[in-house]
Order: sequence, then C-alpha cells, then structure tokens
Amino acid sequence: MAPDSSSIDDPLFDAGHRIFANKDLLKTGHVPEADRIVGRDEEISKLATRLNGAVHGYSPENVMVYGKTGTGKSLVSRHVCQRARNAAQSDVTIGTAYIDCAEDNTETQAVSSLAAKLNDEDETGISVPHTGLSTSKYYKLLWETLDAQYDSTIVILDEVDLMNDDSVLMKLSRAEEAGKIEGSIGIIAISNKIQYIDDLNERVKSSFQHKELFFKPYDANQLREIMYNRQDAFREGVLSEDVIPLSAAFAAQEHGDARKAIDILRHAGEVAFEEEADTVRESHVRQAQQHAEKDRFRELVSGAPTQAKAALLALTELSINASEDAFLTSQVYDQYERVCEFLDMDVLSVRRFRDILKEQAFLGVVEIEKINKGSAGGIHLQNRLIEDAHVVRETILEDTRMQDWASE
Repeated sequence: MAPDSSSIDDPLFDAGHRIFANKDLLKTGHVPEADRIVGRDEEISKLATRLNGAVHGYSPENVMVYGKTGTGKSLVSRHVCQRARNAAQSDVTIGTAYIDCAEDNTETQAVSSLAAKLNDEDETGISVPHTGLSTSKYYKLLWETLDAQYDSTIVILDEVDLMNDDSVLMKLSRAEEAGKIEGSIGIIAISNKIQYIDDLNERVKSSFQHKELFFKPYDANQLREIMYNRQDAFREGVLSEDVIPLSAAFAAQEHGDARKAIDILRHAGEVAFEEEADTVRESHVRQAQQHAEKDRFRELVSGAPTQAKAALLALTELSINASEDAFLTSQVYDQYERVCEFLDMDVLSVRRFRDILKEQAFLGVVEIEKINKGSAGGIHLQNRLIEDAHVVRETILEDTRMQDWASE
C-alpha cells in the first residue's frame, strides 16, 4: 500500500513528497503485480511449466536461469514462485525461499538462511538461531522444517556463481533422493555467467539435472513500458514528457538493463528533489545516467571472482600505461601473468583466461572485437575496457586480495 503523504504536516519532512508518491515502486527488490511485468510472458510460462509439479503435489524440475543484469531473472522467478504457492491444490502446501548468494555466499550462511526463512516456529516448534550451529545441524533443522510444513519447496539461489562452492546445490538437489525429506525440492539457480554449469563437477551436474532458461535483454520499447508502469512512484504531473523515453534510451544502449532504467528514473527524481525543482526534467536524467552507470559498473567489477579481477587489472594496467585502448588477448595474458606472480596467485591456462574475458564481455565490462590481419596474420581478438580504466582500477583495488598491487 502506498504511503499517504497527506498525513505529513511537518514541512521539514514533507518536502520529499514534492517528487515521489511511492518510492518503493522503484526499489530493486520490488516484485510488482502481474500486470506490471513487461515482455516476459514467455519466460514466465516456461518457468511455470518447470515448477508445475509442485502445484500438483509431485516434484518440480530444477531450472538454471541465465541472462545479463537487469533482464528480469530474479523478478520473474519470485513472481512465478508466488503464483505457484497461491495456485497449489487445496491439499498441497508449497514453501518458497529466496537466497541472495552475494550475501549468503558460504554453505553455512545459505542453509541457515533457508532454514530460518522457511520455518514457522509457531507451527513447527523448531527454533533456528542465526549463528552458532554447525553446517550439518542447520541442514538437520532445514529437513525437519520442510517435513513439518511443506509437500514441496522451491528455492531461488540468486547469483549462485558467487557461492564459495557448490555444496548447497548438491545437497538440496539430492535431498529427496537421499531420503533427507519426505517431500520434494525444486531449485531455481540464477547466474549472469553463461559458463557456470560447465565449471561444476560432474556429481553436482548429475544430481542437479536442470533445464535451462535464457533471458534476453529488454529493448527500448519494453523499457519504456516498464517505467510507464511504475510512473505512479512519482506525484502526478512531476515527470516531464521526455524523462521516461530518455531513461529507456540510455538503458537500451547499455544492454537493455531494466534495473538500470529504473535506477536512472529514481536517481533523476532524487536529483530534482536535491535541486528543489518541482518537475523532473531531461537534465536530471542525464545527471542520473552518469551516476547510475558508475554504480552499475562498480557493482559488476566488485562482485567479480578473484581471477576475473586479476584479468581486468591486467587490462586496466595496459590501458592506463599505453597510448592505445585496445589490446590483443596475448598482450593482456602476459600482463595477467605478471599480476598473478606479484599477488602470489595461480595462473590460469590461456583457454580459461579467454573464457574469463568472454564472461566479462557478456556482462558488459569488456568489449571484444575481432581483427583480421590478413592471410599471413590471421584473425585476432582485441580487448577494450568499456569504463574508464582509472575507475576500474580503483574498484578492483578495494578488494583486500588485490590491494598489494597498489604498491607495484
């Protein structure tokens, strides 16, 4: 329910309501009503088909969801889980839980969060402490909680590639087969890394037995519709006509990221408020776009695995210290070896190193271009940072593992 701004009569706090009516609609984690979800009907239908078993009292399938940041993966997953829970047959009870693996990135953190989120202590009589127990004890509490309450459980593991290992994926997907629970568990694993599954060991792949679902970036029309569906976050008449089209155009240029589009719209409102303007205008959007781009890029780089940061640091050093801005993969690899040697890190093979650069290109951190050097030289790949190299370097060196490089 939207806040009632009319109840605020203190001018010290009322000022913020010049711009926003219900700012919660612009939050990243906000799950909108079905009629506000744009351009994802096919993905919703496909995911629902995979989870259909839970609604009817038998095992749902496991799903691996891929796509770039801001393509609606988490939004659709949470939406379909809500609908599955509501649609369950009268004699079927479904439990759902969302885990952000960027936050709960160890096995113990993930399983303790799952047990706590899925447990209704009034119904089960089970107490789940946030800390202080062994991993095995948290699993035992989780199995007891599921058996006491649910016929089927659907678990969303968002950014699953940021987990320290794949133990949680293994144990959840094998729980029913191993006799740990009487019901069933379905897993929705979400990742920005298209090669995540390839890096899992064979035992995990065998037990996970997943189906894949890929989310394409939104186009400019879809981004506009997404924002028009949330324009009631603002007071009536506050947005000038060009604000939403311009926000959508900026986000469409940067990989169709709906999260970025909404961030730009929210930031534009905040800029207008800080300038004590009565309307949000094009100039506010342009300022917000610059701010949102830096935030998005920092989030991508800071969340990258250590080896990916080493690869980016190598490309960064080349970019800062050379007159050109694009470098052959062999040049970047040579610099990467120097970074690893200095930081006492393992050096990956050239093939794996190329895969890391491709993953960063997929995420929009690096741009890779093929160049043809003729019949004698063949085809080579050139790598270029999309963001300013000094910004990338500063973000990477925030990682304590990488800080020693600052003294190089």
